[in-house]
Amino acid sequence: MNKVVELFGNNARKKGAKWRRIVAAQGCPFLGKRCYKVRKSDPTTSIGTCTVLYGANAAPIIICPARLIERGQIFTDCLHLLTTHEPGNELHVVSEVTIPGGSVDYFLVSVKRGKVRDFVGIELQTLDTTGTVWPERQRLLKDLRVPRIDNAEEGTKTFGMNWKMTAKTILVQMHHKVQTFEHINKKLVLIVQDNLLNYMTREFRFDHLSNPVVIGDPMHLHSYSMTCDADGEYSLSLASRLSTDVEGIASCLGLQAEARVELVEIITRLESKISPATRFRPV
Repeated sequence: MNKVVELFGNNARKKGAKWRRIVAAQGCPFLGKRCYKVRKSDPTTSIGTCTVLYGANAAPIIICPARLIERGQIFTDCLHLLTTHEPGNELHVVSEVTIPGGSVDYFLVSVKRGKVRDFVGIELQTLDTTGTVWPERQRLLKDLRVPRIDNAEEGTKTFGMNWKMTAKTILVQMHHKVQTFEHINKKLVLIVQDNLLNYMTREFRFDHLSNPVVIGDPMHLHSYSMTCDADGEYSLSLASRLSTDVEGIASCLGLQAEARVELVEIITRLESKISPATRFRPV
């Protein structure tokens, strides 16, 4: 069985899919634009692999963060953390906002008359791969009888999952960023797949995290499971939630807190990015 589960947002085993058209379009249905993961040797070619099979249980593993955007569900699941949001306020989703400690993938923002009333930071993390998925991708195209730009499917190169580095890197990053959010009394949410969370809870100290969650905690962790329905479509559903604070993340890694930032800095950057295009439109 080919290890590519989803290609350009489509189930690789989906019957009746117009694969030649899908591959030629190179579109990402989750972002509504061309797949941004391109080959280093050929930037005109998008790779398009969203989800793969790996491991003894051969469970689907998401390897592209954009896959987590499906239906905007992750944003809906953060609405309750907008504690000062009021009916009538607009909701906006603003991407790539830089704060001290790094860049945050998304902000879910409550806006009234063009002014920020509340916000939640949302960080996405999927598993990083080692090696290359390209040969498996090309084998899939061969099976689907789609023209290929090379014969990489004949090679022996394979890929693996970088569990340890992925988990440690995101925890270190979250430790730096959550200091900012705790200082300004706002929330930061980490979105992961359930299999990555399971690894993190085994390999790092997670027993002190709050479950059930404490709404007042600055750091929240939402994990999602991936299931396939009767029509052969994969979808995400919220599997579990945890919460903690700066000290809690530091306890996972044995780190110490450092930086601080003022609330006005983040609000200024958010308001500069708000526009009709950023309005949240749940599917």
